[in-house]
Amino acid sequence: METGKQLSGTLAIAVFTAALGSLQFGYSLGVINAPQKVIERHYAMSLGVWSERSALLENSTEGEGSSEDQTHPDVVMYWSLSVAIFSIGGMISSFLVGFIGDFRGRVKGMLMINVLAVAAGLLMGLSRIWKPHIMVITGRAIMGFYCGLTSGLVPMYIGEIAPKAYRGALGTLHQLAVVIGILLSQVIGLDFVFGNDEMWHVLLGLSGAPAILQSFMLPLCPESPRYLYILLGKEQEARKSLHRLKGAYDPASDLEEMRKEKEEADRQPRVSILSLILSSVYRQQLFVSLMMHLSQQLSGVNAIFYYSTAIFTKAGVSQPVYATIGVGVINTVFTLVSVALVDRAGRRTLTLVGLGGMCCCAVAMTVGLKFQNNFSWMSYVSMAAIFLFVSFFEIGPGPIPWFIVAELFSQGPRPAAIALAGCCNWTSNFIIGMAFPYIQAWLDSYVFVLFAVLLFGFTIFIYFRVPETKGKTFEEIAAFFQKKQRINKDNGELQQLKTSSDA
Repeated sequence: METGKQLSGTLAIAVFTAALGSLQFGYSLGVINAPQKVIERHYAMSLGVWSERSALLENSTEGEGSSEDQTHPDVVMYWSLSVAIFSIGGMISSFLVGFIGDFRGRVKGMLMINVLAVAAGLLMGLSRIWKPHIMVITGRAIMGFYCGLTSGLVPMYIGEIAPKAYRGALGTLHQLAVVIGILLSQVIGLDFVFGNDEMWHVLLGLSGAPAILQSFMLPLCPESPRYLYILLGKEQEARKSLHRLKGAYDPASDLEEMRKEKEEADRQPRVSILSLILSSVYRQQLFVSLMMHLSQQLSGVNAIFYYSTAIFTKAGVSQPVYATIGVGVINTVFTLVSVALVDRAGRRTLTLVGLGGMCCCAVAMTVGLKFQNNFSWMSYVSMAAIFLFVSFFEIGPGPIPWFIVAELFSQGPRPAAIALAGCCNWTSNFIIGMAFPYIQAWLDSYVFVLFAVLLFGFTIFIYFRVPETKGKTFEEIAAFFQKKQRINKDNGELQQLKTSSDA
């Protein structure tokens, strides 16, 4: 049996169990949108600002669009806080990913934080028995805190247990679980399922359900052998973990790779978040990691979802909510395509294809939005651009940033790097969410020109600065950056010598 290429039942269970945290992350991202009007109505009743006149105004504007102008300012404030507090929780907790992952291990870390998810689910599920605006906002804050941790721990764990030959495909499963969670929340959030006046609290409460299942399955999962050997120095336990994950094979080459990485890590001081930021040794890897995450969030994919309902309505789709679910299906299908291709085509290639395709779609979207009032068929150009934009996003820029950070760093700085990259992702997501309505009001139909320019810039950066990590060991990837750093240092010294000789 070939070393490092085995897929065992235990490995499949471990990856599936970890990905339940990602499913919960995706569900929590999407669940708040569908029942917005229902939740706002319950907020208004709890705050004492609901009246029969409010109901009449809501019914009279139902066919024409949003009744936002008639919504009480207190309700708008509490609703906005319900949405935004999720990202704030994630921003804060993402800094703790490294600490939680190293404190008791990757598996026990995921098990510990499930307490947060269950507590958040209970708060939201029971929100009708007290003040719903207080309980939902508190639950969303705790769930955001949980998701900030799980969005780092899951890719870290999967990246460390995956065989080298399947590291990309298994790493992409994090994003696949996220988009399945979003799609699931869209489907069961329909008004005839759970997105109605009687069941909306159950819809929100189900956010904690995957954590319960994961808590029963995590004790069956082996701890990361890299954590056991490199951080704890437990070679025999690491050997047992490798056998559980990969079956009957000779783990000598894997253990030798870990031994070299451990020796390298022991020679260097402990890498904290601050020391990682200040260190020149890891500067290039860190810069690449942060840019990969920025390319995901600043791509405009959230703006696509913002515009999709209006564009589908303009094109004559009688139920645009179903078309939006169709976008969610495309999301899922093309993430599956990425799973199939990432270990064949490579991370760098798929990211370049994805960003380049999204750039072209952003231009097409701009043209469609600009001329849709003049030519009715332009709405169909916009619709096609939406589906293609989402397809290109899920081929590369969506899933790859989550796991490539674990590939770019060795064991020592990996937790701190994942924490910083996660914080960058959550922070940029929050900023885009808050700033986009103002940018859209300023640029109107030209808003996608801004995203096209950003996408073009990210494509150029990745072409020149991001290495291919497919099929390479962590040691080989680290050696690439060290070699590049030496070349840059030598060039700098030569330039200094030239300058001094000229003087």
